[in-house]
Amino acid sequence: MSPPTRRRRAAAPRTAVTGAAPIFAALGDETRLRLVSRMCARGPLSIVQLTGGSGVTRQAVTKHLHVLAEAGLVRDSREGRERRWELDPAPLDEARRALDVISRQWDHTLDRLKEFLERSAR
Repeated sequence: MSPPTRRRRAAAPRTAVTGAAPIFAALGDETRLRLVSRMCARGPLSIVQLTGGSGVTRQAVTKHLHVLAEAGLVRDSREGRERRWELDPAPLDEARRALDVISRQWDHTLDRLKEFLERSAR
């Protein structure tokens, strides 16, 4: 007897909103958000510079940086013995576009609700 087969769902088309989900997931952590903010303000930084004054260990910062790198938000490069981490702003633009789409959808929905309520009040 063969095992039951599972039907695969057709993959939902990638939209601006669904495509930005990994970016939002990566930015959903306070430590990662602080790292992104720091790189945005100061440019490429080493692990030592990123951990300085943060109260977070280098090992923890490294793990957070790898999560950000998987989401495409940061990239690293070697400079001598150091590895410097740099923000890639393109995914942030993608996230901003996703928020714009959601904002327009809400505006449209609220407009429809307003029209419905105004018609109902007559």
